[in-house]
Amino acid sequence: MLGFCSNVLLRASVRRYRAVHIPACSRASLHSSAIVLQQALHNVTIGQPLHHTHPHLIGPEEVLSGIPLTEVKRRRANFLRVLRDYAAMQAGKQLQHVVIIPSANKKYMSHKIPYVFRQNTDFLYLSGCQEPDSVLVLEIGGGDGDAGRSTLFVRPKDRHAEMWDGPRTGVQLAPDVYGVEDAQDVGTLKEYLTRCSFAHPNAVFWYDEQASDLANVSKVVRDVTRGQTRSPHELIQRLRVIKSDSECALMRKTCELASHAINRTMAESFPGVSEHRVFATVDYHTRLGGANFLAYLPVVAGGPNATIIHYINNNQIVHDGELILLDAGCEYHGYTSDITRTWPVDGTFREPHRVLYEVLLQVQRELLACLQCAGGETLDQLFDTMCTKIGKYLQEIKLIPAGLSGQELSRAAYKFCPHHVSHYLGMDVHDTPLISRNMLLQPGMVCTVEPGIYIPKDKTDVPAEFRGVGLRIEDDVLIRPGTEIEILSKDCAKDLHAIEALVGSGNKS
Repeated sequence: MLGFCSNVLLRASVRRYRAVHIPACSRASLHSSAIVLQQALHNVTIGQPLHHTHPHLIGPEEVLSGIPLTEVKRRRANFLRVLRDYAAMQAGKQLQHVVIIPSANKKYMSHKIPYVFRQNTDFLYLSGCQEPDSVLVLEIGGGDGDAGRSTLFVRPKDRHAEMWDGPRTGVQLAPDVYGVEDAQDVGTLKEYLTRCSFAHPNAVFWYDEQASDLANVSKVVRDVTRGQTRSPHELIQRLRVIKSDSECALMRKTCELASHAINRTMAESFPGVSEHRVFATVDYHTRLGGANFLAYLPVVAGGPNATIIHYINNNQIVHDGELILLDAGCEYHGYTSDITRTWPVDGTFREPHRVLYEVLLQVQRELLACLQCAGGETLDQLFDTMCTKIGKYLQEIKLIPAGLSGQELSRAAYKFCPHHVSHYLGMDVHDTPLISRNMLLQPGMVCTVEPGIYIPKDKTDVPAEFRGVGLRIEDDVLIRPGTEIEILSKDCAKDLHAIEALVGSGNKS
């Protein structure tokens, strides 16, 4: 099987390949032998994994692992229709639109030493292309009969550069690999956009310079449009916030990998373990399971460090009798997980820790139960519900005065959990941030549910045994039709007794 190419695409690919690379005297034999045609395509270097180079990662019809090429093409078509209709409603008339979406570029930690490359999310979503220094240009007119056009601007083949930095797909094969109507050398972008501006003087150009890594592309767009552009990101994120079946499958997998890795990390904990070792353990087990890398720098917070919500120093020792708060997730072929668990490093919850953990677990379970129902129809509603519930339960254990109610109670609870209870999750950890958390939840959305309780050491209005303690429990949830939800991180232990049985079990001989 030759990647995702149909016979038509295969013939087109080989025509381009042999026109550039194969002498005329060899073309007759290539045309007459399917086997040789296949070998010719297999000999072409491509800038990212395909089925014929990485059959263990990429399926026969896929452009990215788990994502069919047809789905990426459908995303582009859907986006262009949404953009055209939105703009027509705003302007009251139909116009020509040109959308410019840049890739990411390589970033360097020091001279010639790059960080791990991660593609611009919106560019990847609409192009399927993993190569840096590329640009996707989408065009559509005002009429319903215009289906739109996509052109991918990529780096040309360059034998010397590829020897150092790896293969490029190049202009010739990019249309077949990525399913676009045309591909051109990225160096011709300014000429192309200038022609567009002359051909359609009233066209609306869509580009977000603040979100672009490519300064040279930003300059080109400014020169052509005189800085008159609109950002397309919110419209793209309206599509991205609803996951397809293929995306849901990838979300299940990334959450499964992170859940099992966190379980293994709990099992390998012991008094005196360093936060750094816990970091290394969860990193190791996610990668061993098949994840690409951790989705973000994790929080590994022992003892009072857990009261620092974004603690990432991860360099202390966790002592006997202390809790560990681990907030970690992984990225699996472009999709991320985000899970938090809190456990006693020695495997036994001390009584004050047990009381707080049981309160928090009860709150989290009730929040999961009310998703898509009263108090949980939006993420902002869920936050208000969290504050009410934390306040109520902390009153029962006398950490909040009994006389408080309503807004006063919620404000008191917020001091114990001063962060939102949820965010959208997907290709990015804090996914689709332009989508309001006051939007009604819909099937296909994925979100977190992550209440916490944080009591700093200097909080003198609570009993001493509760001070210097931070806890958070976070799960990843897929919104299903009706009022159903799917807890994607369900494999990650969180029941108090299950955690006590698990912690340290991996260290027993």
